[in-house]
Amino acid sequence: MSGTPKIPEAEADVLAVLFDSEEATARQVREVLAKKRPMAHGTVVTLLRRLEDRGLVKRRKADHGKAFVYRPAKAHARTFGPVATSLMQRAFGGRPAALVASLFETRPPSSDEIDELEALVDRLRKDAKRS
Repeated sequence: MSGTPKIPEAEADVLAVLFDSEEATARQVREVLAKKRPMAHGTVVTLLRRLEDRGLVKRRKADHGKAFVYRPAKAHARTFGPVATSLMQRAFGGRPAALVASLFETRPPSSDEIDELEALVDRLRKDAKRS
């Protein structure tokens, strides 16, 4: 699928932190990532700069000090949707249900996730009836 943005794993990890926290400084991103993927402060700043150059994050001056505050420039689905679609096409024959099933074969969903999935299915059914 040409045109699908390739998001390297380290950049995807930084974006995930920003999506979870809505906005964060480089230091805050580094602290959250320290548990999963320890990085030097300069590395986090470089990744944020790359993401900003690609239009995936925006920054503003922090209220205090010299730091910048970063936030996602696009909605989660617009950022990662093309990546998920590409994976679904290549690995699952374009079948979304097969992709979801494979996710839950590797890690069963929690009770809360099942509730979220049921709400999603209900919404999709309502949308399909309107169409």
